[in-house]
Amino acid sequence: MNKNKSGKKQKIIWIIIIVIAVAVIAAVLYFLLYREKALPVDEPAVLLEEEASEKIQPEISSVDDEYFKSLEENIFSGGPGKDGIPAVEQPQYTTADEADLWLLPEDIVFGVDYKGLVAAYPQRILVWHEIANETLGDEKIVISYCPLTGTAIGFYGNLSEDIQSTFGVSGKLVNSNLIMYDRATDSYWPQIAGTAINGISRGYRLAEFPIIWTTWEKWKTAYPGTKVLSRETGFIRDYDIGGDPYGSYLEDEEFLKGYYTSDRLLFDPINEDDRLPLKTVVVGIRDEERNAAAILKDHLREEKIIEVDLGGKTVIVTYDAQLDFYSAHIKESGEWINAFDAMWFSWASYYPGTQLIK
Repeated sequence: MNKNKSGKKQKIIWIIIIVIAVAVIAAVLYFLLYREKALPVDEPAVLLEEEASEKIQPEISSVDDEYFKSLEENIFSGGPGKDGIPAVEQPQYTTADEADLWLLPEDIVFGVDYKGLVAAYPQRILVWHEIANETLGDEKIVISYCPLTGTAIGFYGNLSEDIQSTFGVSGKLVNSNLIMYDRATDSYWPQIAGTAINGISRGYRLAEFPIIWTTWEKWKTAYPGTKVLSRETGFIRDYDIGGDPYGSYLEDEEFLKGYYTSDRLLFDPINEDDRLPLKTVVVGIRDEERNAAAILKDHLREEKIIEVDLGGKTVIVTYDAQLDFYSAHIKESGEWINAFDAMWFSWASYYPGTQLIK
């Protein structure tokens, strides 16, 4: 009798040991095969303050100083900490045919056609990363996207003639807008402002390049040879349909629209302007002196060409029906000026009293 009990007890012990061993082996295999493997960041350590300040040295007016203080005093934590939303480093790409296997025709993509780079960055991927660091020749560039303000902006990584940097997600927001940080000086850069508001780079404004907010169908029709940001980012995220944590831009009623179409804000803006509903999409244009204008996007679609007086200069904004986007240039000089989609509430908070053309 005792032998039977003893035998059963040993069997139970062995079963428990085997179960634990299998669980440990499975956990180890999962860790090795599926853990997040961020691609290496080719970035020097933060520069010494004295070295960086000598090379950057932006001049800051008293007006700019007050503006930067206002933004810095109204920074909120977005929840995740620094790099808690991981930037895409050394992006990997697929062909358009491969992307067709998982992208829908109406999926939002951020298109780049600049200096030999022709690529689409799906919103479904960037909503989880907000920044992709890329290199054109010997220049670092940044493809940035803020889901809370509906803004996609391209930046050069030049902080001065001698200093280039990649960027990361700080985890902080102002006017609900992404605050980037550079890895050379660790300064904060609100995306819509495009200017550092603290740190060694405070007052320096990044040069920009165009990013086209359009659909996958429109982009691949215009650029059939495009490459597409791969889902192989080095991170485990839900890049599938319906995986966007904020909602959906798809028109299909099956998908909840969530944050993008609701009247709800997660964070209060510094300034409020009730001339338009909060999340109405406008085309924003601003210059280095913060002269700013917002064009109702639907109005631009109807008018096709709109002229805007911006700080004494005439800006011509031309609608492109093929891509459902636009381009802008200064009439007097022909110089390109950036124009991009933005939710009204955030644009109006960054640029109180902005012109509104509707």
